[in-house]
Amino acid sequence: MSEDIILETRGLTKEFKGFVAVRDVDLRVRRGTIHALIGPNGAGKTTVFNLLTKFLIPTSGTILYKGEDITGTKPADVARKGIVRSFQISAVFPHLSVLENVRVALQRTRGGNYDFWRPERALHGLHDRAMELLEAVNLADYAALPATELPYGRKRALEIATTLALDPELMLLDEPMAGMGHEDIDRTSALILRVSANRTVLMVEHNLSVVADLSDTITVLRRGEILAEGPYEQVSKDPQVMEAYMGTGHA
Repeated sequence: MSEDIILETRGLTKEFKGFVAVRDVDLRVRRGTIHALIGPNGAGKTTVFNLLTKFLIPTSGTILYKGEDITGTKPADVARKGIVRSFQISAVFPHLSVLENVRVALQRTRGGNYDFWRPERALHGLHDRAMELLEAVNLADYAALPATELPYGRKRALEIATTLALDPELMLLDEPMAGMGHEDIDRTSALILRVSANRTVLMVEHNLSVVADLSDTITVLRRGEILAEGPYEQVSKDPQVMEAYMGTGHA
């Protein structure tokens, strides 16, 4: 596998009791890029994500990460290798402060539990790093606020911060713009672009304008198979892609 390919699938297939949700998907994600996975409802996008993060076991096929076969690797071990799925496994605790939420994630990287009883000075190192992460996602001013009081878009930013705390090489973002208004979408798009500077991002996203603005490469799925792949300018003009989206208006 080429060194610039961080993630690759070969013949990835998932069957549920006779229904093939994903069929022979050959996906190649280049290191340091933003790669979008799109398609009409029921195209198999979430199933592919679940296979990559090992929440589902493939019926057949191979998953390679940095050239290593991780097809049979457990979810927690996949995360330790540097593949982290945001908005699914990055828990936000609503009644902890924004800062404390990031500390929880930082302590997970050290293999320990969050020690609520420890004095503030014992967590000073975590405090500094947590504040750096909050600065990165423009949440430093909200550090003392209970997470439950954050506006929806800011809560998504906190989820990105907790994901960054796990220091992923490959971030999988599962519909990061879901339920957001225009202002939150613009803010989150800018955030994703910023945090992608030194890592790889693979995202499932319904908002095609976001996909067009952010993505280096787009893979279009239909009925569990790859329909088209390439930059947005190329994919958006593909007759098969246009037909797949006809009458839907979104992924």
